Amino acid sequence: MSEGHDGAYEGGGADTPAPGQERTFAALPPAQGRGFARSWWGQAWLKALEDTALDGRQLKKGRRFAREGRVGAVSVRPGRITAMVRDGDSSTYRSDVLLQELSEADWERFLGMAVERAGHIAALLDREMPPHLVEDAAAAGVELLPGIGDLDPECTCDAWDHCPHTAALCYQVARLLDQDPFVLLLMRGRGERRLLDELQVRIAARAEGHGPVDPGDGAAAARADGGGVRADEAFAARDILPPLPAPAPLPPEPGLAPSLDTETEPEAGIDPAALEMLATDAAARAHRMLAEALSPGHEQQPPPVGLTARQDAVRLAAEARPASWIAERLATGSERHEAGLDAAVRAWRYGGAAALAVLEEEWTPGPEVLARAGARLAGAWEESERPRLSAAANRWTAVDGGVQLRYGRDGRWWPYREEGGRWVPAGPADDDPAAALGGIDVADG
Repeated sequence: MSEGHDGAYEGGGADTPAPGQERTFAALPPAQGRGFARSWWGQAWLKALEDTALDGRQLKKGRRFAREGRVGAVSVRPGRITAMVRDGDSSTYRSDVLLQELSEADWERFLGMAVERAGHIAALLDREMPPHLVEDAAAAGVELLPGIGDLDPECTCDAWDHCPHTAALCYQVARLLDQDPFVLLLMRGRGERRLLDELQVRIAARAEGHGPVDPGDGAAAARADGGGVRADEAFAARDILPPLPAPAPLPPEPGLAPSLDTETEPEAGIDPAALEMLATDAAARAHRMLAEALSPGHEQQPPPVGLTARQDAVRLAAEARPASWIAERLATGSERHEAGLDAAVRAWRYGGAAALAVLEEEWTPGPEVLARAGARLAGAWEESERPRLSAAANRWTAVDGGVQLRYGRDGRWWPYREEGGRWVPAGPADDDPAAALGGIDVADG
């Protein structure tokens, strides 16, 4: 589909339209094996044609002409569509279909309705015409889609009703409407650029508090009082508003948490020190997330998996390094004792949620996984250096005592060390079991 020039359609007809008020679409290829309208608004257009025409045989013939690609380039302007259509005997006729333009008052109501509902603007920019847009326009007294008798035919074949030529033109236009509902709005009197310009003026006026405010519209009242523009409205109008300034650079470090040490006594059960720690942690996480979002290739990364409350308690204890009394509350809230939280924190620092799962989950590998793990163990050491290991579930413990390897569901090996009768994480994971054992962090013991 290609858009054409500004100016009148070759061959005469209506007065020359204003610049931007005519679009010419190249002839569409034959439509063998497909319907002429897939969108609901394209189907509504055809229903108006089929409900208006008096002779169903003429419509059937027009469908065949359109399907065979006999409709030439289509000119669309306010109130009129035009094309040259070849008949079965190779004669060519100029066919026009007229549609009543909306009045200035109608357009004022439509534009006011569209600005009030940001989703309508977003739908149009996405080349969609959702039913609620048409319904809201109708509620405002504006009929966008044609009804019975609204499609008025004119053809040089001198037919007084819809002939095969004007019917063929309507069927082809239904295909154009499928791709771009702005075609219908142009027929009703507004080209895309003019319509978007007028919407931009109204959006800017609302943002400055100059637009009319409905007393029942809380959002509009907030804007009139200097409350700004709703984010969904700004996003919906992103293609017609002036460009935004470049994003601010990443701050060198997270912001400082506010001090809650005031003369006002806190509510019962609220601890200012704990809140300050949470605020500091939130600032650090926000800074890290922003840095990741601005890094190259971030859009290719899968979204992070959310943490459970038990996992987040461990993360908070590992990253925020809270005071001991806060750590005790985290242990209690995550249903762990103090030693259990210490081990969990150590696991988190070695490998986050994956390492925490290895600490707290014991599972039995299936035969294929078990065979693969055994092969990795057998090839990790020379025969003379291989430690004697006793297997139980996903854990291989040195017979001589002191160390253990745990096999994660991700196929990596995690080293553990025995301390005080408990197994605790002792280093980061490795694909090689020998390297995992060799990387035990002795300084952590």
